[in-house]
Amino acid sequence: MKPVAERLTELLGHVLPIPVPVRVRGWDGSESGPEHAPTVVLRSPTALRRLLWQPGELGLAEAYISGDLDIDGDLAAALSTAGRTVRDQAIPRPRTTRLAAAAALAAGLGAAGPPPRRPDGRARLVGRLHSSSRDRAAISHHYDLSNDFYALLLDESMAYSCAYWTRPAGPDYGLAEAQRDKLELICRKLGVQPGDRLLDVGCGWGSLAVHAARAHKVRVTAVTLSRAQRDFVTERAAREGVSDLVEVQLRHWRHIDGGGYDAASAIEMGEHVGDAEYPVFATKLHDVLRPEGRLLVQQMSRGANAPGGGPFIETYIAPDMHMRPVGRTTDLLETAGLEVRSVESMREHYATTIDAWRTRLEDRWTQVEDLVGETTGRVWRLYLAGASLAFSERRMGVDQLLAVRPTRDGGSAMPATPATWYSPS
Repeated sequence: MKPVAERLTELLGHVLPIPVPVRVRGWDGSESGPEHAPTVVLRSPTALRRLLWQPGELGLAEAYISGDLDIDGDLAAALSTAGRTVRDQAIPRPRTTRLAAAAALAAGLGAAGPPPRRPDGRARLVGRLHSSSRDRAAISHHYDLSNDFYALLLDESMAYSCAYWTRPAGPDYGLAEAQRDKLELICRKLGVQPGDRLLDVGCGWGSLAVHAARAHKVRVTAVTLSRAQRDFVTERAAREGVSDLVEVQLRHWRHIDGGGYDAASAIEMGEHVGDAEYPVFATKLHDVLRPEGRLLVQQMSRGANAPGGGPFIETYIAPDMHMRPVGRTTDLLETAGLEVRSVESMREHYATTIDAWRTRLEDRWTQVEDLVGETTGRVWRLYLAGASLAFSERRMGVDQLLAVRPTRDGGSAMPATPATWYSPS
């Protein structure tokens, strides 16, 4: 009988009528395929069974998460090479005879049987889409994993959003410095001054709230749906001596009350709002600002035909996400009465940021396994590898949108040029 790897390569040849873009290692130790291609390791017939029961992205992801399938070497590089090969080919739908031959090969390899148990960690949300209770559950699924886990992944500021790399990474400039530069850029764009009131919607672990209070003496109202984050930011503000300037509220954005804020921010939380709800969200941001108050939205974008994060991300990482082209978000903000004054793409910055998180994940892998287990660790390894590629290959974007609530007669109080945002006096 042929070695497992040869039969696996033959099976792939029936499904992908192009040269197989990967090398395959079977559970018997045999290998087949291009010698210098990324090596896909199948540890048992269960990997095939997963793909038979759930073809496509989610089946592949769950085979990897469960450890039934692995990659020899850098995961992102392997995904990039295989993906590019497939995208560059015009792949016709396999003929029925080919699919039948593939099924026979899979059965001969032991793939027949009941569906394998799904890995732990799937999001299980109930209720109306983007109701307050469902949004709270979605946020909890992602952000309440463990504060200690995110402390391993992120820099000491606990900024879980795209950093701003003002110079190449090196021994004297890394993730912490790039996140500091991002936080300072936001404050400059918002033009905050001592005593100003800032509303930080979706405050995360308080990186912007604490920075604005400490560096600019701003009074911050920080809003989150995550109890773990609320408690963390409250304790952090006290620890860093700014509890008199930072108030943390556990509430949905719909339930924010009051107004007259000098500035407002929503740093990578608009993706969780929902498509139908975004016009109301934009109106809320407009209404909380005083005339001439500024808004900074940092938000991820995708093409109109791929608004979600994909089956894997929506199942295991961030359920109910919705992204749109940046121009559509600009239109929604302006329809709400805001005037968009600047849009700055940070796409390449995000690939660099995520790669820094990936490095930290791998360097602390033993601690990650101890905290959240191997399965969740593999979920995040796959998530970060795929996200890095999505930004570097321009399948996703991220932008800072600066807007102002103009006065009734059109006043904005905006500076004549943005020079001081990048070269402060």
